[in-house]
Amino acid sequence: ADAVLLDAPCSATGIVRRHPDVLHRVRPSQISELAALQAKLLARAADWVKPGGTLVFATCSLEPAEGEEQLTKFLAARPDYTLVPVTQEELPVGMTPNPGGWLRTLPGMIDPGGNDGFFIARLRRAG
Repeated sequence: ADAVLLDAPCSATGIVRRHPDVLHRVRPSQISELAALQAKLLARAADWVKPGGTLVFATCSLEPAEGEEQLTKFLAARPDYTLVPVTQEELPVGMTPNPGGWLRTLPGMIDPGGNDGFFIARLRRAG
């Protein structure tokens, strides 16, 4: 495929604005299990992307294990992929890209009560 979007199953801690109970329902062991599943799905999705293609990895989680840490492990395991940084021009007014190149949104970031938390990384396969 020229492009693949993996909106991976996650702990959904990013929806805390709309569902505050999520923080009381999610156990640390669930986050570990979900991170392991995400790693498998990410590896599988990466194989579907053609050389020169794009892979977008997203979760609605605030947990680093389901975002930044997942990305770091993936890039270490897959030297054929590089992060394509998000630019300011691609974002709506009021949002700024993360210095790491990925996008991290937080609940209420755009306006009070108007956003969920997400981690999004855009990757390019060599070739």
